Amino acid sequence: MRRVSVAGTSGSGKSTLARELAGVLNVPCLELDSVFHQPGWAPLAREEFRERVASFAEGDGWVVDGNYSTVRDLVWAKADTVVWLDLPRYLVMRRLISRTVRRVVTRQVLWNGNRESWRAFFSVDPEQSIIAWGWTTHAANRELYLTASADPANAHLTFIRLRSPRAVKSFLDKARTGAVHPAPRRLR
Repeated sequence: MRRVSVAGTSGSGKSTLARELAGVLNVPCLELDSVFHQPGWAPLAREEFRERVASFAEGDGWVVDGNYSTVRDLVWAKADTVVWLDLPRYLVMRRLISRTVRRVVTRQVLWNGNRESWRAFFSVDPEQSIIAWGWTTHAANRELYLTASADPANAHLTFIRLRSPRAVKSFLDKARTGAVHPAPRRLR
């Protein structure tokens, strides 16, 4: 396990796990949101996004955090492992709401000077609200990763599905001791 894609619904803990795992593996970590979201929440142009991610993925070891379909092919072509955080929706939403409130109240600067806002917090538009996005993409992400794990085109990848905070902790503990073993190919 040297090139790892960390995937999961917004609020599932991808960034936290990715940073910790990168530290354990002693490899760089790339949070895709930090590349994609330019100042004023402007999206980076598709080709430039792909170029930056492709360049990073050329490294000998890394952890990439994110679900962007526009670069998944690049990341997974070079990855050896996909760690999928598949936590229950109620837990993801509790974490996502709490995190978003904290970020809005503290005016936490995210990527490229961006901050979350109350207006986005209360929006029901998934393109504007990370909370609406998390709610509406949860089931679709589960189906996406179940299907991907069974796809012969992804046979070079080991999929590790983590369904609880306890499973995440156990995975990290095993990674620290070098005892991570591949999960079964089919996750259904």
